[in-house]
Formats: sequence, structure tokens, C-alpha cells
Amino acid sequence: MEKVQVDILGLSTSPSSGGAYALILKEVNGPRRLPIIIGAFEAQSIALEMEGIKPPRPLTHDLMKSIIDTLGGALNDVTINDLREGTFYARLSMEAQDVDSRPSDAIALAVRYGVPIFVMDKVMDEAAFVPENDEGEKSGILDAGAKESSEPTPKSEKKLTKEEQLQKQLLDAIAKEEYERAAKLRDDLKKLQARNS
Repeated sequence: MEKVQVDILGLSTSPSSGGAYALILKEVNGPRRLPIIIGAFEAQSIALEMEGIKPPRPLTHDLMKSIIDTLGGALNDVTINDLREGTFYARLSMEAQDVDSRPSDAIALAVRYGVPIFVMDKVMDEAAFVPENDEGEKSGILDAGAKESSEPTPKSEKKLTKEEQLQKQLLDAIAKEEYERAAKLRDDLKKLQARNS
């Protein structure tokens, strides 16, 4: 079966998502985008590593990498290999064997190791979309209908709230690899969310 290499385009959240985030993967040699709904902890773990921010104590994915390294293992790549009933499945390709994983954990490890991320072609065919234009997909807010699902929420015609504007700017900064700006926007968003709760 064919595999498609993808890169992380960005992370997005929505007030209606219950704390979940949409991880947007972009096909390396094509126009398709694959949204995967992940938890806040995994999103934070991925974003911190992409921004080069090291927490004072290791996060779970840092610990997992440390254990793999200590035991003499190595991660070669990760593959999102299946989609069943709205849930994505992934595999970690390690030297002599493959290990089942949630996509969010697999990607959190992939960014720590700097290894390629692949998606099986059948999964891309089933769940990916082609954005109408570049701005449309960068600013799209996804709703968490199911854990690690692939259902995007239709674009809203209403004016964006302050929180939605910050989310859009954060996604744009991550997409443009402006991680210092993204970290500041993330902090501003957290402050706003704390005031609103």
C-alpha cells in the first residue's frame, strides 16, 4: 500500500471543541490537508517541541523518547495507517518492529526525533480535503465531534470573536514557523480563556 508523507501545518482550537485541538497535516507533494482532533495535552506537547521550548521537567513524550534512547532503540518514522468509525490509528516504526499508537502520541514523538510522518493513501482518500484557498485552510476552526476524528466544522459567516481572532493568528504564526510570535499569541489566548471561564 502507498504512503503519503505529510508535514505539520498547524494546530487550531475552537471554543466548542471542549478543549480539543485540530492538528492539520499537509501533504508534502500535493494539496490535501488532513485534520485530526487531538487532546489539549498532546497538542501542547507537539507545540512546545516545535517551538523549541523545553519545560523544566520532562513531559510524557520526552520521557518516552528518553526510555527508547536508553534502551538503545530508535524511531524511524510514524504512519497514520487506519481510520475506523471516525478514529485514526497509527504505528511507530522502530528498528525491528512496529508499535501501535494514537496519532497524537506518534506525532509528538516524531517531532522529537525529527523523523518523517506518513499517512496511508487510503486514509488520505477517505479523510483529507483540498482547501478552497490557502487562507481558508489556515484559518479554519475545527470542531471536536469525536476523539481524533476528521470532521471539519463549516466556516462561520459571523464576525470572529477576540478568542477566534487570536486562534487564527496563532495558527497562521505556526504555519509560517514564527514560533516566538506563536508562543506570545498562545499566552495571550490562555489569559483570555482564563478571564472568560
